[in-house]
Amino acid sequence: MKRLIFLCVLFGLAISLFGQNPTPTCYRVYLSDKNNSPYSINNPLEYLSQRAIDKRIRFNIPFTEQDFPINPQYKQQILALDPQMQPLAVSKWMNTFVVYCPDSAIIPQILNLPFVDSVMAVAAYQFNDSLVAEPVPENPTPMVCNTPTFSKDTLDYGLGFAQIALHNGHLLHAEGFHGEGMLIAVIDGGFGLIEDMPFFQEIVNSGRFLGKYSLLPNLDSLSSGGAVAESGHGTDVTSAMAANIPGELIGTAPAASYVFIMSEVVGTEQLIEEDFWANGAEIADSIGADVVNSSLGYYRFPDFPQVSIGYEQMDGVWSIASRAATILGQKGVVVCVSAGNSGNYIGHPADAFDILSVGATSDSVILYYSSHGPTYDGRVKPDVVAEGENVYCYSIAPPTYHSGSYWLIPTGGTSMASPIIAGLSACLWQALPCYTSSQIMQIIRESGHLYNNPNPKYGYGIPDFYRAYTSHDCISGFEPQNLRIYPNPVTDLLNILNPQFNIQAVSVYNAAGQLVLQTAVPNSPILKIPVTNLPSGFYVGKATLDNHQNATFKFMKQ
Repeated sequence: MKRLIFLCVLFGLAISLFGQNPTPTCYRVYLSDKNNSPYSINNPLEYLSQRAIDKRIRFNIPFTEQDFPINPQYKQQILALDPQMQPLAVSKWMNTFVVYCPDSAIIPQILNLPFVDSVMAVAAYQFNDSLVAEPVPENPTPMVCNTPTFSKDTLDYGLGFAQIALHNGHLLHAEGFHGEGMLIAVIDGGFGLIEDMPFFQEIVNSGRFLGKYSLLPNLDSLSSGGAVAESGHGTDVTSAMAANIPGELIGTAPAASYVFIMSEVVGTEQLIEEDFWANGAEIADSIGADVVNSSLGYYRFPDFPQVSIGYEQMDGVWSIASRAATILGQKGVVVCVSAGNSGNYIGHPADAFDILSVGATSDSVILYYSSHGPTYDGRVKPDVVAEGENVYCYSIAPPTYHSGSYWLIPTGGTSMASPIIAGLSACLWQALPCYTSSQIMQIIRESGHLYNNPNPKYGYGIPDFYRAYTSHDCISGFEPQNLRIYPNPVTDLLNILNPQFNIQAVSVYNAAGQLVLQTAVPNSPILKIPVTNLPSGFYVGKATLDNHQNATFKFMKQ
């Protein structure tokens, strides 16, 4: 039976920007299937960047129907029901479509569509004539991370030293790992003035600024008691990772590349923001991000009292943002999320599985406001903790000081603890590229000073990134050293050449991770494999060499 879902109010009336008990205007439409999809697992370039595809192949993460965008015909049929309706957010992983629908009489018509499972109210936005900007394209932008030159010499961290040294991050940097070649996506509430700051100019000039997305409605059209300005919260957060001003501030990943995703409407708190967050997580995956930092959290929605959540919903499953965070961590991304500053139970999406939720300390002592676990289903949260007081960052100066300027200040909260861990996670994964994202996150947990005796406030404690690095290695590796594949794309005969070591066996897998071809060969530096019978699409192969190493390669069959 199809359902219109309204969640009951348990905490009474709430005063909000929209008044008391505002009438819902935005709805999450749950679609029942992806039937007759125009997308295919054999052509993932339609919905994933080449960087994301390479990572999937590298870690044997299959392409599945879950990766397909929602059926575009379904979207068109929904929007055709009423000219007032507008798209607001989409989630291919959850198969949901959020629409602005001010006429509630249209909702039964949406429910009557054969591909609609249910509809849930998520916000009470009121808009002026102009509603939303152009929707974010579903085809991801190609991402190529440039690598700046850093020496192994000790960096002049300036005011940033203490927040990095707590985790021996400076020792990891001294080994030559500053985030080179790694892509960090920042999902946050806004990045005001970031392009005017010196640390950002260095990112732009070195070609490491790889995009900025806004998933929000046109802010000028949102009637919320005044104009809604872009927050500078994401600017603060990013500078703790990306800053590279010697003697002033150097961040935890000063050589990484960055993408910025704005998902938070400042000045109102409604359930739809979890939909924006999920949308942002999918963008981060599709562009091939290695690490995501999100210093956002949800545990109350005072501006949309139709929805009531409590500790029982902190189970990693109830929230669409938490479910998206879990999937993101399983798609080959290290996900870092601030635990929250409520001093109470942990929020969404920090309660997700397969991520790192980060609490805040001061001088290694947990701060009173740092949200804590366990989750409702009994898991350890937060996963780790980092400095959350006197964390130095570049921030927008208040208007009373000098409007439109910035300054270097100490700030705090779990919002600032999370990027410390995220940046160092990028450096650690750079140092240990043979491990999966899930393995890297587990290595970080195991390096925590309380790993053998976790507790609800500290989780596994303060991680030591240098110990995490020195206690693991990548001797076996996964890179196809001296391995040549040609032609690529291939039509009938694939040549595999390794002049250094003989090839002993080859296995080939399709995009879904299924073994489609396997052969053992006499020791030979070259192998010719007929692939005429393979369907068109992307494939990953593994060659076993006579030095007992495996070399991974990829090719496209035309």
